[in-house]
Amino acid sequence: MKFSEIIRTIKTIIKNFRDIGKIQQTVIFSEIERLQKIYARDGASLIPYGRKSYSQNDEDGIIEEIFRRIGHENKRFVEIGIGDGKENNTLALLLAGWKGLWIDMNAGSIKDVVKNWAGLIDSTTLTAIAFRVDAANIDRIIADAGFRGEVDLLSIDIDGNDAYIFEAIKCISPRCVVIEYNAKFGPTLDYCIPYSQDFEYDGTDAFGSSLKHLQNVFSRRGYSLVGCNLAGVNAFFVRSDLVTDKFIQPYTAEVHYQPPRYHLSGYVSGHPSSFRVISGI
Repeated sequence: MKFSEIIRTIKTIIKNFRDIGKIQQTVIFSEIERLQKIYARDGASLIPYGRKSYSQNDEDGIIEEIFRRIGHENKRFVEIGIGDGKENNTLALLLAGWKGLWIDMNAGSIKDVVKNWAGLIDSTTLTAIAFRVDAANIDRIIADAGFRGEVDLLSIDIDGNDAYIFEAIKCISPRCVVIEYNAKFGPTLDYCIPYSQDFEYDGTDAFGSSLKHLQNVFSRRGYSLVGCNLAGVNAFFVRSDLVTDKFIQPYTAEVHYQPPRYHLSGYVSGHPSSFRVISGI
């Protein structure tokens, strides 16, 4: 079935769904039409390729498609913020034969990783480190773990100082970077939380950076924004020398922004508002 036919079918179902009011129908139709326009642009959108294997959302499929387009150099990755090692952006790559580094501040999570993936760790296919990362130590941690120079993928998801951590990493040159953004701030606002070495995520919307801020930060480091996932959680950047004509242009937040659809991640009500965002605390 063609994408246009799928859209028509979805619209028919929504119209016939009596529990959805006219206002909700209008909102849903507007969102569908917006996505349809994105998909139609020269076939370069990453969104249709989204698929969940071990990622939180649809990142696994998008990552696979990015490397189908740009190729890979050495199948090495670094992921910061890996949770319990059962759901993250690089487990699928690890199981596909890639080699990498996992870093998480939760010592219990890393203990579980060491237990569950003992064979891969013993063979040095996987290195797992428990460490509370900050802008002052992250580069040394990665380098001391034996990761220097070009790697294929860097993933950062620490619910806070993500942009500052990326800026501090100098020892590796990732071909692709996956990083969380705060979709609350829309596609045009350049905003980032103030840096705090002791930042603790409190479950609210006081975290991370707007997509526009990340666009500007990554542009200064030679990266182009090539897409976001449908849930409005992660942004995907590719080193600009590898982009050529393989992705939707221009590589801006205004083009690639996806709004927060946190219900797709299992968050029914999203992130509750926090005074910290307003006050800059």
